[in-house]
Amino acid sequence: MKESILRFAGWLAVDKGYSEHTVSGYSRDLLEFAAYLGDNPGLEMMDAVKIRSFVVSLHGRNSSATVGRKLSALRTFCRFLQRRGAITVDPLSGITGPKIGQAIPVFLTVDETFALLEEPGSRDTFMLRDQAMLELLYSTGMRVSELVSRDIPDLDFTTEVLRVRGKGNKERIVPVGRPALEALKSWLPQRHQLIVERAARGKPATTEALFLNNRGSRLTSRSVERLVRMYGERAGITQIVTPHALRHSFATHMLEMGADLRAVQELLGHASLSTTQRYTHLTLDHLADVYDKAHPLSSGDERGE
Repeated sequence: MKESILRFAGWLAVDKGYSEHTVSGYSRDLLEFAAYLGDNPGLEMMDAVKIRSFVVSLHGRNSSATVGRKLSALRTFCRFLQRRGAITVDPLSGITGPKIGQAIPVFLTVDETFALLEEPGSRDTFMLRDQAMLELLYSTGMRVSELVSRDIPDLDFTTEVLRVRGKGNKERIVPVGRPALEALKSWLPQRHQLIVERAARGKPATTEALFLNNRGSRLTSRSVERLVRMYGERAGITQIVTPHALRHSFATHMLEMGADLRAVQELLGHASLSTTQRYTHLTLDHLADVYDKAHPLSSGDERGE
């Protein structure tokens, strides 16, 4: 089974174009199931009874979302094995996942977003990089994995667009706002200096990564998450701020300003419109609040009585 998991991981990475983070997650979930079955289990041990037993063992120490994710990994793995003739029957055909409540995306208000964008300052060694990083996340709604994998040739200052390669290796072109473009222009000289210093230390200086760390190599998702959280705390934002919160904020603010739902879907790189529709209830809450405060016949108005 472990050899099959390795081949499956290679298929996800090469044929499906999944990110390293996604492939690692699938592999980890499948190896957990293999360990549950015992030492060096064979594929013949994958039957409905054992899978149901595994799922039951997950409850109590995992959220419904986590259980659902592990079951999804198993389902995709079994379909992969079926297509290659390694198994003849799908052992998950009659197994359903737990009911998962739809999570409300965490997002920032416009004022909180602006406070976050203005937080990097002169005390920060990489103020210019971090300003550009935050501005680009909010300007485009990119995922953090998409941000750190961007290269210099992906950015076109003339047409003010950025080429983004997202989930499933799908490419999309997104517009970049002027503040983000100006911040990126300010960062590029410091970026060049980091490459020069890297070359002086005898290290290859051929990287085209848009965002670099202090060693002149590509910035990682983990580093971006740590920096965004730190700036959020410094800005006095009470909730934990993540790169994904900026993505949610981008979508929510766009819809609140009247953007078309399908346009936002394209900008975010969502395969399904239903994924983007998670944001509509947020804008409806906003509209209801505006209505209550402004409409003469809203519930809060006493009609002069």
